[in-house]
Amino acid sequence: MNRRSRFNFIRRLRIYQWFWGRNWRRAFTVREHVRVNEETFHILLAVLVGVIGGIVNVGFLYGVEGLKLLALHQPGDLVSIAQLLPWWQRLIIPAIGGLAAGLVLHWGAGLITRGTSNFMEAVVAGDGRLSLGSGCVRAASSLISVPTGASIGREGAIAALTSTIASKLGQMAAWPPYRLRLLVGCGVSAGIAAAYNAPVAGALFAAHIVLGNFSMQIFAPLVTASVVGTLVSRTFFGVQPWYRVEPFEFEHLPQLFWFCFLGIFVGMAGAMFLRMLEAGKTLFGRLKAPIYLRLALGGLIVGIIAVEWPEVWGNGYAGTHRILTQNMAMTAVLGLLFAKLVATVSA
Repeated sequence: MNRRSRFNFIRRLRIYQWFWGRNWRRAFTVREHVRVNEETFHILLAVLVGVIGGIVNVGFLYGVEGLKLLALHQPGDLVSIAQLLPWWQRLIIPAIGGLAAGLVLHWGAGLITRGTSNFMEAVVAGDGRLSLGSGCVRAASSLISVPTGASIGREGAIAALTSTIASKLGQMAAWPPYRLRLLVGCGVSAGIAAAYNAPVAGALFAAHIVLGNFSMQIFAPLVTASVVGTLVSRTFFGVQPWYRVEPFEFEHLPQLFWFCFLGIFVGMAGAMFLRMLEAGKTLFGRLKAPIYLRLALGGLIVGIIAVEWPEVWGNGYAGTHRILTQNMAMTAVLGLLFAKLVATVSA
């Protein structure tokens, strides 16, 4: 896109935003004539955001599947595809995907306006305003990374894009910051619920982590958005569980020891993972190279690991399923865990 074409595109976008911003505000003056209390109004908004979250999840998943066919020439989960590929393709495909995703961020820099695309920052330290341009560019970058073997999932991108769209609608209606923050929370709740097929988890995550508030005025819209987002998603994909676990019988009290040990181990592993993420972010940030080269380097690291551990491709569902269904040795489980941690930090 040359400079003149980009200028015309931005000018048309500004005209579109002005027109719809004006008419959006006019449409919502209906509330002043129809006596609806604020709690009911927020529930209705949550229904709208839930529909958006479900549609974003469906569109993103179909986009990932389409790009997967284009890049890998075969359907199926990423790990199964990676296991069928020769080693050199497992090595270079994540690097090429990282390069392409980085180029999207590099070329899309002109569409990124002031503001943040981080929903946590917008709620905790901001006024609930999220940048639509930045959110769309980052979602497009994730859309390329996921089907090319990056060790990430689509769930974060879906939650971020849904909350960004919800925030933008609120900005067009000129709503106050407290309502914008609620819309962002509903967007996160609906996006996570639709992506994971888990409405309760989506609402709890948004209430506890994003908004930090469990009051009924806040929690009711979050639950509504989660349920609606999940229903829209289930309309397309059904109600199949992610994992199928063999029946387990609790017979002896000493078995509790192993559950306690597992909780401690997972907590320590989670803390280590967060530290590794920060260290990886700092290390890659110090590289004096364009963002597309840094993402290509991260993809290359994922590819090197995937030569030995193809399970590091994707969001980890296939690796978890393998652990649940196969009698893997403890050393193999720990090796896969460490490989996945390093690959995710690099991606």
